[in-house]
Amino acid sequence: MSKVDTELNDELRSEYDLKSLRVRRFGPKRKAFGGVVRLEPDVAEAFPNADAVNEALRLLIEIAKRSERPTKPEVD
Repeated sequence: MSKVDTELNDELRSEYDLKSLRVRRFGPKRKAFGGVVRLEPDVAEAFPNADAVNEALRLLIEIAKRSERPTKPEVD
């Protein structure tokens, strides 16, 4: 048998160090990379992409802030 050439001839730059990368696993052993929210299928149908979801949620937050009414101070 001949020795297999393990040298890759790719176009990656030498400053890219891919040796430290690990495959993300699903489940409890997976490290968190930020807040991932899964939408139910019926909700996801209403939005074409993540930007549309974010825009709708920001609008909802703004409406909620405007509808908050300050409480009246109690008079003794």
